[in-house]
Amino acid sequence: MARSTPPTPSPDPALPSPWEEPEEPDRERLRAKAWEIHRRLLEAYGEPDWRPHYEPVDELILTILSANTNDRNSLRAFQQLKERFDGDWDRVRTAPLEAIMEAIRVAGMYRQKAPRIVAALEKLRQEQGGYTLEALQDMPVEEALAYLESFPGVGHKTASIVLLFCFGQPTFPVDTHVQRVSQRLGMVPPKASPLKVKQTWEALLPPETYYPLHLNLIRHGREVCRARNPRCEACILQDLCDYYAHQGAPSPDGRSPAPVP
Repeated sequence: MARSTPPTPSPDPALPSPWEEPEEPDRERLRAKAWEIHRRLLEAYGEPDWRPHYEPVDELILTILSANTNDRNSLRAFQQLKERFDGDWDRVRTAPLEAIMEAIRVAGMYRQKAPRIVAALEKLRQEQGGYTLEALQDMPVEEALAYLESFPGVGHKTASIVLLFCFGQPTFPVDTHVQRVSQRLGMVPPKASPLKVKQTWEALLPPETYYPLHLNLIRHGREVCRARNPRCEACILQDLCDYYAHQGAPSPDGRSPAPVP
């Protein structure tokens, strides 16, 4: 099936602590909870069909652009980059950095991202003989992840996105929405790193769930389990959620608690 590692985030203040690694049979209960979360999200949002949205190299460049910005700005920067150089990655590689920076300015951090894009394209040209990542299709997942992480500005999330979205490889990307929802649900410790979140879901559920679960957790994080003012009263995972149990539940007088950042 079918973005160096980000710093460990501060724990969500609404989460209970401490969280301990589950023992058997607790792990089986956590697995059952994971399946129920997946089932309810499918029921609420449907099951997205896997299909490549971009060519692998396009996806790589887009995910480099997506660092520390929103999807709208990263996509706009990507489209402007493609339009400015007629979709020719060789022209991008050999262009003056100032021209690349101007094309991707809307994505932010353009002074850092422009040389990373050029370095990635140069690496592809030297190691793959062109602007292609098709060799990843036949690599073991861990080897493919390691190869992608050898590119400048590419971390584990970026690598996982390229493999899952372009090749249907069994790896589970973790962005801020996936991380926040997983922590609030109590699926991982409050201080869990993105890599820990990834490893937990991969250990609990089979590869065919990774693509729909990833997308549905993101949607749930954007629409319901928001970073600020989460809509606990409308959440289909309310009874499964540590956040709701400790902070989100209404008080005895029926009033909801003040929102937690």
